[in-house]
Amino acid sequence: MTSPDDPTTDAEPDTPTTVSTAEREKDTGPPTTESTGAGRPVRILVAVMALLLIGTTGLAGVLGWQWKDRRDTDRAATAALAAAQQYAVALTSIDTIQMDADFAAIADGATGEFKNMYTRSAEHLKPLLAQAQSVSKGRVVAASIQSASRDRVVVMLFVDAEITNTTTPEPRLDRNRIIMTMDRVGDRWLAGEVELV
Repeated sequence: MTSPDDPTTDAEPDTPTTVSTAEREKDTGPPTTESTGAGRPVRILVAVMALLLIGTTGLAGVLGWQWKDRRDTDRAATAALAAAQQYAVALTSIDTIQMDADFAAIADGATGEFKNMYTRSAEHLKPLLAQAQSVSKGRVVAASIQSASRDRVVVMLFVDAEITNTTTPEPRLDRNRIIMTMDRVGDRWLAGEVELV
């Protein structure tokens, strides 16, 4: 018989208390990045890496565009320089025996206002050259590019022209310095401006 003061009389039998994992997670919730303390540095690192990636991609794009533009400009300058040298020879080589063909070649290599001006002046020059029996043979001594873009190139040329006519049957050497502006017209480089300096 037990005493009324015995604490074991009314007590529930000792049974292990079990709490399911779901209930524990319900009460406490899953561990968060805030609770672990690692979330903020990770987010900052991801943001920095994203910015670096965007910056690197942008820089690569700019450098790639600059490289392509430089390459295109160099190619344009090389082609225009060759065309200017050929045109300088045509411009300073006239033979009255084939004068019409020479003048046609000069007009064909020109463009814009220079072509218009040359076409107008050619009609006045032809009779004078024919009367003097003039012959000129041009030769490019040196040439260099002054400025260049993909559609316009300025070239300086040093051209010697050996000239004979009825008044000077012995060849006379005429030295010329020419500034020639070459313009891209379709797939050709044509002289848009020619200046003797």
